[in-house]
Amino acid sequence: MADLPEVFSELWVYLTASKLLYLLLTLVAFMLAQWINRRAGGTPFLHPVLVAIALIVSYLLLTDTNYGVYFEGAQFIHFLLGPAIVALAVPLFDHRERIRREFLPLMLACVAGILTAVFSTMALVKLLGGREDTLMSLAPKSVTSPIAMGIAEQIGGYPALAAGIVLITGAIGCVLGPPIFRLLKIEDHAVQGFAMGLAAHGFGTAQSFTLSNLAGAFAGLSMGVTGLLSAFLIPILVRLF
Repeated sequence: MADLPEVFSELWVYLTASKLLYLLLTLVAFMLAQWINRRAGGTPFLHPVLVAIALIVSYLLLTDTNYGVYFEGAQFIHFLLGPAIVALAVPLFDHRERIRREFLPLMLACVAGILTAVFSTMALVKLLGGREDTLMSLAPKSVTSPIAMGIAEQIGGYPALAAGIVLITGAIGCVLGPPIFRLLKIEDHAVQGFAMGLAAHGFGTAQSFTLSNLAGAFAGLSMGVTGLLSAFLIPILVRLF
């Protein structure tokens, strides 16, 4: 019978050869990030997604691993993003009556949120003397990453920069959202969730589901609708203004 070190050595060789190592790395990094976040009292400053990204990037740098090699092994998780987004329809269906009643205010809130996010970003970039391509990269910052990258590429920005800014926006939204709700005495989970999904996209949606199913449902709704409307509105807004 092989001793334990030999078994682990053979397992390591197998994982590396089959590229399953990077799938395992992603899962372990996220589980460790969740543990760190729980130990820190659930603080948004150590959001599991951000911590997991930091852990994976550190590993890739330390082992001098090309991102393409990593992605080839971990792409199954990327594939699951589609079904995960579709699964958000389940809690939406549970609250369909309220959504139907408040459909018009919800849509107006999405449009108002998009206009505020785009114009405030454009004003700050102009004020600070930012370049045009930087502005185009930051304009879709409040939209989920795949849509933001597509919008940035379409309007002349850098998709990679847009993706990074989206992550930072989501993290900031998770940090600032709860204290703002307490300050304004907003206790309705539907309102909280909708605001988080609108301002902090996937990060805010994930955090809203930890609050309640109602908050998560409305966060998923606002994230999806904001992404859809942004794909049409942002290219028009940046060309007009």
